[in-house]
Amino acid sequence: MEPESGIGSSTSPCQFSLVTLSRNLLLAYQSFGVVYGDLSTSPLYVYSSAFSGKLRNHHNQEAVYGAFSLIFWTLTFVPLIKYVIIVMSADDSGEGGTFALYSLLCRHAKLSLLPNQQAADEELSSYRYGPSSAQAASSSALRRFLEKHKRLRTALLLVVLFGACMLIGDGVLTSAISVLSSVSGIQSTESKLTNGNSALILVGLFALQHCGTHRVAFMFAPIVIIWLLFIFSIGLYNIIYWNPKIVYALSPHYIVKFFRETGKDGWLSLGGILLSITGTEAMFADLGHFTALSIRLAFVFVIYPCLVVQYMGQAAFLSMNLDSFSNSFYASIPEPFFWPVFVVATLAAIVGSQAVITATFSIVKQCHALGCFPRVKVVHTSKHIYGQIYIPEINWILMVLTLAVTIGFQDTTLIGNAYGLACMTVMFITTFLMGLVIVFVWQRNFFLATFFLLFFWLIEGTYLSAALMKVPQGGWLPLALSVIFMLIMYIWHYGTRRKYNYDLHNKVSLKWVLGLGPSLGIVRVPGIGLIYSELTTGVPSIFSHFVTNLPAFHKVLVFVCVKSVPVPYVSPDERFLIGRVCPRPYRMYRCIVRYGYKDIQRDDGDFENLLVQSVAEFIQMEAVEPHYSSSETSPSVDGRMAVISTRDIRSSMTLTVTEQDFVSVVDDDSIHSGSSSKSITLQSLRSMYEDDTPSIRRRQVRFQLPPNPRMDPVVREELMDLIRAKEAGVAYIMGHSYVKARRNSSFIKKLAIDIGYSFLRKNCRGPSVALNIPHISLIEVGMIYYV
Repeated sequence: MEPESGIGSSTSPCQFSLVTLSRNLLLAYQSFGVVYGDLSTSPLYVYSSAFSGKLRNHHNQEAVYGAFSLIFWTLTFVPLIKYVIIVMSADDSGEGGTFALYSLLCRHAKLSLLPNQQAADEELSSYRYGPSSAQAASSSALRRFLEKHKRLRTALLLVVLFGACMLIGDGVLTSAISVLSSVSGIQSTESKLTNGNSALILVGLFALQHCGTHRVAFMFAPIVIIWLLFIFSIGLYNIIYWNPKIVYALSPHYIVKFFRETGKDGWLSLGGILLSITGTEAMFADLGHFTALSIRLAFVFVIYPCLVVQYMGQAAFLSMNLDSFSNSFYASIPEPFFWPVFVVATLAAIVGSQAVITATFSIVKQCHALGCFPRVKVVHTSKHIYGQIYIPEINWILMVLTLAVTIGFQDTTLIGNAYGLACMTVMFITTFLMGLVIVFVWQRNFFLATFFLLFFWLIEGTYLSAALMKVPQGGWLPLALSVIFMLIMYIWHYGTRRKYNYDLHNKVSLKWVLGLGPSLGIVRVPGIGLIYSELTTGVPSIFSHFVTNLPAFHKVLVFVCVKSVPVPYVSPDERFLIGRVCPRPYRMYRCIVRYGYKDIQRDDGDFENLLVQSVAEFIQMEAVEPHYSSSETSPSVDGRMAVISTRDIRSSMTLTVTEQDFVSVVDDDSIHSGSSSKSITLQSLRSMYEDDTPSIRRRQVRFQLPPNPRMDPVVREELMDLIRAKEAGVAYIMGHSYVKARRNSSFIKKLAIDIGYSFLRKNCRGPSVALNIPHISLIEVGMIYYV
């Protein structure tokens, strides 16, 4: 995250460092309620899960010492060394998570499978990271090998998606195990609180998701901090009161003794030990909400010591109470403090669930940006923190799945088996991607990356192998959820790519368009037609349907492509790429609007005005720099694209803008712009409904061409045509596509396209809704794609 604005150049370095430190301390405080809820509640169920199963035959002091030593060194190597010190240094412009690593790799090696990539994307300021492209070009033969084989790039994407699906499964399991574990203490006192009450807590948790975490961040943080103080105090008390010699278990020698005594039973118990690091991935995944320094401060100085003391205290208690493994945490609480700890534990468990659910929303949004997830409604719950979003459809799906797991399993041990497998799989995949980042992005020695992979894969692979052995005892659940989500993602990605390839190979020949003449063989009426397409070059096939079926077309045509690029954010000054299609008399342009995978596509009603100003700026720029224009002698190709920044638009005198307030109508679904872009006929039709429809006040924009006697008359005429077209109205033109498999396609392809992809397209949000297109100005023409 960038430093706060408003710090002048006269500020001394000492003052600046104090401001930066105070800001990071504030973010560290907030991170307790968002990042660490899951990790800090792990002591509720780690020992009870580890000492279940066959390890019940080894309820002795040596086994307790060995288990604590395993927990301590696991916390040290994985969260502290791997994530806090190494992985969090691989942020993508301040963003973290699996997709951040993938986007870094895609920018330093041509690994991305996004279909509409352009060379101009690599000129984005946020695209450049670390070593230069020239250095990356000579990185290794491995890079060239991966770029050469498309199947390997596809396999890499599948690995990333599998990690994302496992993290979604983590979002389902976190809520279930956290709430069940928090109420397990009171259930042990034979109260009437049952799993039904846990279900009520979960329903309330998911019902509150639409509020957004930013509204309760300052409330959540104190809960986790109080919880950390409780577990630290209880752990310290148990160490002093029960067994101070437990500090000897910090030696890794006790790990060797643990496996020597327990053998295979001890190895299987690793599925419970690994629950001590669940939630670690959230530190990296939620990096974009905070800063690396703030998360590191919170973990090193608060989270890590509190967890170590708590696990040491539980071990001290268990070493002297060998019959209390089934509910070790609540059994270790001194009786006067039981109820306060129980209340705070329940609240902390809810907070921990909130963080993972919010991370799931972010993952789904990132998958959609990569073309790997159906379109869903994304509600941004914060104006200041881009990553805080709410997706209603995903929220209710998660709620149903979580309730099914809670009611169906009713056992934290079984859920813990599933939970541990999901978390360790994500960590295993992160280690693999991090190894590639060390080579391709950081340009480090190949042997250093190999050492990193082997060292942490040895640790995580051992835990993962133990977790895989628990597949029959609940571990199958995240695998089943991942297969379902992977199937949805892959079918959507496959269908989207096939549809794009159809458009790419069936583009309308510009020679045919040029043969129609500037009138396109039909009547050109006043107005602007925005033709939406996924193509970044050429004329889409849907255009021929309009020309051959409509008796008239708009005077100004703009082919609009809204695309995603593998960067977290695209600066507004680099968002618009403008170019010309066909020679000047045709009045046909191209506009490419670029967004990053964490950008917000706001419905601010200003898109039409920015587009007109951008086209006007391009026309003026083209007159000064003719190399942006398509050749008049050989106009069969598109002209060069130019970046039109909003800063240049505001400072330019190409068009002057006058504004006035007016009333626009609000329908039940969205706010439709009532600006002058709508024709008089449409405005009169809308006025018929003003009495029955709520309205709000918005601004009306009118463009004028300032007097400039030195302006080229041809340029002036083109700008005047653009202004008159804007005043006449803007229409949004899209193809209502139906995708079907060819008759000679295989059965699996027909099943994927005709049933899977078609079902997903019918039940997801329409492209016009996702692109914030006003319905009253939308024109759709049906088209069948045989892929």
